[in-house]
Amino acid sequence: MGIKILHIDSNHLILWEQLQQAGFSNHEDFTSSKAEIEAKIHDYQGIVIRSRFKIDKAFLDKATNLQFIARVGAGLESIDCDYALSKNIQLIAAPEGNKNAVAEHTLGMILSLFNNLNQADNEIKSGNWNREKNRGHELDGKTVGIIGYGNMGKSFAKKLRGFEVEVLCYDILENVGDENARQVSLTEFQQKTDVLSLHIPWTPETDKMVNADFINAFAKSFWIINTSRGKNIVTADLVEAMKKRKILGAGLDVLEYEKLSFETLFQDKDTPDTFLYLLKAKNVILTPHIAGWTFESHERLAQVIVDKIKAKYLKNI
Repeated sequence: MGIKILHIDSNHLILWEQLQQAGFSNHEDFTSSKAEIEAKIHDYQGIVIRSRFKIDKAFLDKATNLQFIARVGAGLESIDCDYALSKNIQLIAAPEGNKNAVAEHTLGMILSLFNNLNQADNEIKSGNWNREKNRGHELDGKTVGIIGYGNMGKSFAKKLRGFEVEVLCYDILENVGDENARQVSLTEFQQKTDVLSLHIPWTPETDKMVNADFINAFAKSFWIINTSRGKNIVTADLVEAMKKRKILGAGLDVLEYEKLSFETLFQDKDTPDTFLYLLKAKNVILTPHIAGWTFESHERLAQVIVDKIKAKYLKNI
């Protein structure tokens, strides 16, 4: 009997087509509720997801024949990973698939912040020609600090090789530094960093990691870029630091207020004051969780998932 795979989110067509060609049995359901999916998940050996809903214990208890969960993306926070692994369900992700997209987006945010590109563009389109007001900064000579030196962090550091910058990295794992970034202690990291870029997953250890105490431990005022997860930053503390000029500018591709699916922001009636500040601040660039969301990464993510599924399960078909 072949391996039946349920796809609950749309992805690049090559994922479906190549799995079909390899002999897997594909099935799709992009609209049913979590409860409706739970009612039939026992029929499947594999499931391919993005972030439509949480794969929790209740779901996994119904998935009695599930062999793998493949997430077409980098993070696995929408899955109860420990419980899945305890049931011998393999977890497959694709951080390799969008690492270049994230790196380019991060660099673009820094250069735009440093040179007031968004602000200057808006001013000219409004009929204002302000040269002195939009005098920028150069990245050369700065120290760029990267927290999280995995696929994303390493890809971003590689992009910085054309600049005369010192690149530092901090990570919970030892010996991850390379020719593009020197791994240092958190103390040294906070002493030297001018530009902070986050490339970390959302875990209990990183949740609300960038708070007032963390920010104030930096010796210098600094810029911050977040293309990882919104809940890694306490937005209220970020805003307070910006008001005090401890943080000079922020590029935020992700926000604390996002829904777990990443498809929408909060649905509350009242918009938080901290978010209103970000919307109005000229030294803030906001994008809707698209750092890894390019046409190229759309295909690459799917290809990585296909290759990993085929490598592990082709022999079982």
